[in-house]
Amino acid sequence: MKIAIVHDFLNSFGGAERVTSEISDIFKDAPIYTLFANSKITDKFFKDKKIITSSLQKKAEALGFRHKYLLPFMPRAVEEFNLYDFDIVISSSSAWGKGVITKPETIHISYCHTPTRFLWVDRGDYIKQQNLGFIKNYFVSKILDKIKIWDRLAADRVDYWIANSLVTQDRIKKYYRKESVIIYPPVDTDKFYISNHKKDFFLIVSRLSPYKNISLAVDVFNELGLELVVIGEGPQKQELIAKAKDNIKILGFKSDEEVIKYYQECRAFVFPTFNEDFGLTPVEAMACGKPVIAAGKGGTRETIVEDKTGIFFEEPTKESLKKAINKFLEDENRYNQNDIREHALKFSKNEFDQRIKDFVKDKYNSLVI
Repeated sequence: MKIAIVHDFLNSFGGAERVTSEISDIFKDAPIYTLFANSKITDKFFKDKKIITSSLQKKAEALGFRHKYLLPFMPRAVEEFNLYDFDIVISSSSAWGKGVITKPETIHISYCHTPTRFLWVDRGDYIKQQNLGFIKNYFVSKILDKIKIWDRLAADRVDYWIANSLVTQDRIKKYYRKESVIIYPPVDTDKFYISNHKKDFFLIVSRLSPYKNISLAVDVFNELGLELVVIGEGPQKQELIAKAKDNIKILGFKSDEEVIKYYQECRAFVFPTFNEDFGLTPVEAMACGKPVIAAGKGGTRETIVEDKTGIFFEEPTKESLKKAINKFLEDENRYNQNDIREHALKFSKNEFDQRIKDFVKDKYNSLVI
């Protein structure tokens, strides 16, 4: 059984890349095909893996991996991969990977993190965030129209769909008209453990992108004066640093070991992203026994038990988030660290590994028969 793995691109390391890494560890001999890869990421997180990049690699390097400038060229580039030697192709994708072309006998399984967000869910916000002006926005909109048609057609190339959450499953059904099974992303719960060394800060670990809504949390903590630590990189980093008061620290990238220490020492984890497809970091925080103050829409509804492992706020407004934080502060001692960690173990890496193995084996056996 020859297997290939396809991922959109490896220019950063977030939840989707963690899933890709785990799938690669399950199928150790499988090469990873990706549109382009930053050696800083692959050398650290995909060491000893065979990485095959597309014709866009040199262009991406020249652009400093600012991949939005390559959007019109990505559909063709992903179709150029030669995957004809493989029995099974597993795409770990939130955009382009599902568009690879395989021979009729090859089984294509797509682990979907979300249907392409900037085409289906956040298109208006995506165009607005580019700040290009009316005329350029018009041309960007036309490019997105063409990519949207390609994206829908590319979905038909997938034989079997795996969704990372109920939210994603619903979107796959709505936008692609496809059925899927749910396998939650892996959390290496063995790496996380409870510590009684607690400090006075709240914590965010996230990509610093507009849709993550970190700016809202910074505004709220600016007004409340409570300590907040933000870990992560992204295009909003400098903007957040500029607006943060002295009670807020924007730390940028931290190693996994350092992040775990921050999880263990925080009072609570804050997750302000609405309509997140799953959200790994809240589960990691819970694996350290920490309650989560989370946006009440999206994948968090599947991973957090209200008033037991966390608390929700329902609107993306300062008032709503403040209300949730104040409610947490009124009864902070209600949360039991051991109960929170026990809940997080439901999303363990071992569970993910076994379900992926079983799924792939089942589909391959049906092909052989």
